[in-house]
Amino acid sequence: MGRTNPTYRDRLDSQEQAWGDYRRGLRRHEKAHFDALWEAARTHADASGLQNPGDPMDVILLSICLEQQKAISSLEDRVTELQPEESNVQD
Repeated sequence: MGRTNPTYRDRLDSQEQAWGDYRRGLRRHEKAHFDALWEAARTHADASGLQNPGDPMDVILLSICLEQQKAISSLEDRVTELQPEESNVQD
């Protein structure tokens, strides 16, 4: 029987391994951030697999951007909650 095509998750793991030398070159405190980027890409693996990209880095980067946008929106909401209302601010 013929071989099946690798799944998106397989391709994601392969890409992460390909960036292994880069990761090894990072400072210790940067490695956790690097790993978090790959975890963000895994978060959207189901949607990325449906896209079936020719180059998996396209959806890997989009997934990372999506997670970062979610974090930005959450922080913006938090800042809004913490800021006093402009009508209550006395000059």
